[in-house]
Amino acid sequence: MAYEIDLSGRIALVTGASSGLGAQFARTLARAGAAVVLASRRVERLKELRAEIESEGGDAHVVTLDVTELGSIRSAVAHAETEVGSIDILVNNSGVSTTSRIQDVTEDDFDFIFDTNVRGAFFMAQEVGKRMLARAKGAAPGNYTGGRIINIASVGGLRVLPQIGAYCMSKAAVVHMTRAMALEWGRFGINVNAICPGYIDTEINHHHWETEQGQRLIQMMPRKRVGQPKDLDALLVMLASDQSHFVNGAILSADDGFGLS
Repeated sequence: MAYEIDLSGRIALVTGASSGLGAQFARTLARAGAAVVLASRRVERLKELRAEIESEGGDAHVVTLDVTELGSIRSAVAHAETEVGSIDILVNNSGVSTTSRIQDVTEDDFDFIFDTNVRGAFFMAQEVGKRMLARAKGAAPGNYTGGRIINIASVGGLRVLPQIGAYCMSKAAVVHMTRAMALEWGRFGINVNAICPGYIDTEINHHHWETEQGQRLIQMMPRKRVGQPKDLDALLVMLASDQSHFVNGAILSADDGFGLS
């Protein structure tokens, strides 16, 4: 007898869905049966992904979202709920980084990273969370009460990595944010957890692994390899499902053991 997780009837919103991990998260949730709302600034890329998901028999919708703008967050969530229905699952994935030694980080660099990774992630989760809370308290319509919020942090939020110190600081904030939200919202059936990926090969960094610096980094990894976006699929679907009802405030590493070294 096979074990299967079915997300049919659930609505999931994925931020930063236009590429990389966000696009893979959206594909995975759609294949598990969820109706997926694709959110990002790059709408044309989202439309391409929607067509791909629909060609496989999935259900996907597109909303424009800039997580650095509070008005955009509110508009995107309202649009999603009007068009598709109440959001049951949020994958809070939007993130950016720069490469700089600590002494070289500029004010613009710092604001660029923290506006998206911390401020944007917080207010995105807050906006969706408030709606989940209203349903749980009976103040808003919806058959499903509670919800799942999955924040995408990083192994860099658990240990400092060279030349991306500001990024690591931002992801450490996401880790603590996850715990704070889980503590306050858990009693309403809203489970908030974080995934901390290690080094994953995506279209943004693919070329780096072929460089001398990239190869040196690979040799420093426990199993001398980088991950693939699909390596996070099972963890994502578990956290999004009803089967994760006893998992709240968890900070889950998916880094091939990198954090142990």
